[in-house]
Order: sequence, then structure tokens, then C-alpha cells
Amino acid sequence: MIHKKIKEMAARYAKFVEWSDQDHCFIGRCPEIMSGGIHGPDESRVYAELCQAVEEMLELIHADGQPLPEPLAAKKFSGKFVLRMEPALHRRLAAKALAAGESLNSYCTRTLVKA
Repeated sequence: MIHKKIKEMAARYAKFVEWSDQDHCFIGRCPEIMSGGIHGPDESRVYAELCQAVEEMLELIHADGQPLPEPLAAKKFSGKFVLRMEPALHRRLAAKALAAGESLNSYCTRTLVKA
């Protein structure tokens, strides 16, 4: 695969760079492509190195004849998922939703958006 095509493909994958208080540096990740991360003190440099690492991983995956993972942005989501929890937590959330005058679904969605 030519370098231009690799760069185009790499741009489709989600990349995250965030500060880690535990590691005292920025950590860059692309969870769809690699499990590890890029570390460093400079956010923009970590991002640049992350982009390069993603391109290299895509080249390796392609060279091995493996299919490329589907980018998160291309995946279809229904807007629904099942969440299992302890019955006591379920009861407590239902009570909080009732007190807020909301359905349990609306209450949980609003709470998750805040997180």
C-alpha cells in the first residue's frame, strides 16, 4: 500500500492524547489499532508520534495480509446496550430518577453525559 493511502486510512481511526497524573506525562492511544500507547512530556509531539505509530501498524497489518480493523466512526450503533448491576443499585437509581421526575433511562443518560 502506498504511503498516501496509509495516511488516508490512518486518519480514519480515533486517536486520544491525555495527561496522566500517574505517569506525569501525556499518553497517546489509538485503541482500534494498538493496545499500547505513546508517552511524552509534549502533547503535540505525542500526537505526531501516535499518528506515525498508527501508520506503521497499518502497514504491518496490511503486509501480514490481515484485514484492517473497522474504524469506530464507521461502525453503526443502535443507541442501546444492556447494563448489568446489583439490584440495590438498580433500586437506588430508580428512586433517584423518580425523585427527579424522569424515567430511569433519561436519568441514567443524563448522568452518563456528565461523567
